[in-house]
Amino acid sequence: MRRVWFRAAVLAGLLLPGTLLPVSQLHATTTASAPTMASRLAAVGVAKSMNYYPSNAGWSSMWTNFDPARVNTDLARVATLGADNVRVIVFPQTFGYPTPAATYTERLRTVIDLAAVHGLTVKVTLFDWWSGYSDVANSIAWANAVLAPYVNDPRVIAVELKNEFQPNDTSAVAWVRQVIPAIRTTAPAMPLTLSVDGGTGAAGMAQIKTLLASTPLDYYDFHFYGASERSLAEIRRAQAAVAPAPMVIGETGASTLTGTDGHQGAYLARVFRAAREAGTGSVSPWTLNDFSPGAIPPNSAVSTQPAQYKFGLHRTDGAPKFAASVVTTAWTTGTTPNSILNLSFEAAAIDSPWRQHLPEAGTAVITTESARTGTQSARFSGTTRTPSGLPSLVTSPITPVQVGYRWRAEAYARAVAATGTTEIALSWFDINGQWIGQNTSNRLPSGNSSWTKLVVETVAPAGAAGVQLHLKSGDNTGTVWFDDVAVS
Repeated sequence: MRRVWFRAAVLAGLLLPGTLLPVSQLHATTTASAPTMASRLAAVGVAKSMNYYPSNAGWSSMWTNFDPARVNTDLARVATLGADNVRVIVFPQTFGYPTPAATYTERLRTVIDLAAVHGLTVKVTLFDWWSGYSDVANSIAWANAVLAPYVNDPRVIAVELKNEFQPNDTSAVAWVRQVIPAIRTTAPAMPLTLSVDGGTGAAGMAQIKTLLASTPLDYYDFHFYGASERSLAEIRRAQAAVAPAPMVIGETGASTLTGTDGHQGAYLARVFRAAREAGTGSVSPWTLNDFSPGAIPPNSAVSTQPAQYKFGLHRTDGAPKFAASVVTTAWTTGTTPNSILNLSFEAAAIDSPWRQHLPEAGTAVITTESARTGTQSARFSGTTRTPSGLPSLVTSPITPVQVGYRWRAEAYARAVAATGTTEIALSWFDINGQWIGQNTSNRLPSGNSSWTKLVVETVAPAGAAGVQLHLKSGDNTGTVWFDDVAVS
């Protein structure tokens, strides 16, 4: 157990308005037994981990513009979400290479200390923005210098040697083959990993496993940004690529620049649900905060990509998005309820995951004109069709698709002077996003009708990895309302 005087003193200092204890008073001493490889790997496997940079200082700027008061506030927010771990990324050229500067190692220590105050362990990523693979000796010396204080520190549970490692880079492979055993010599109880990007995926993980057969990783870190409705198939494919080694999902998320806050929340809910189904116990959202203009250093490739500024669970002013509550519920209760999907259309537009399909043929409007229950429903009026099909509102269930499992979807619809086709459909896709086929419900009669249940029941077909639920109304010169959707 950490000494009582340390925690009490730190908390007292941090809670005084406008104060923060000096770095020298923050540093913990521990009397706990040294962690083992097994104990650390167990912690990694179930870590409720958050990826983190401050909203005003991403990537290397976190360290060059270091603000411990802001870090403390942010880490308190991480803990409030239900997390028990935070990922911290360091940069050799920023910290000082080949000898890390004391200023920067002290800043890392401060972050680890502050994390501990809020009940968070730390995963450390080394060698980001790094390509000096020919300099093996200095790489090893730098890594060992950074990690030395934490070799037996239970607050640090794992080290990622390189973020989004590229297995086709032969110089990188030669480098990591030498770095892994060198670090293991000085930190034998520290789990070591590499992550892969979404494009490299399971195939890249399998390649890394083969290339590092003589000096294997302790676990694998999968970064998933693919279609969330197919996440179970993707996760299982990644697991198979590295079995029997354990695997975590070290990054996942969606930008609210390209979708609503509701889309982001539903995306993360699907990934959490799929991971639980697959037996992957650790899912780490990217990232805590949105980034303000200028927060991402201009030498980063992502600094010119507007969507990268909007992956946060919180806005730059600290206000939580819808996804923050989704993640908290997943971490604290283990559940991802269907209510996330706004199946009765009562949520604010920004918090709804529904999206328009083939809007050139007609769009749905959320209205209070006619609701079966509650106050709102989705209305189509004056629609046509395209060569690709009928316009619709579409979302995907939280529950992942498994071949042979039975599915049921229903929705209520009513009409005034309806023409054309009004129905609901389950549309199936394989793991690569290729359309397999669809199952449709009974159709709403033409003319005027009261609230009528449309139902589709079917079994997930061979090859299915994802499904979409469509509320369709096309070739309709009248008006149709949908409400009270259910899918299971």
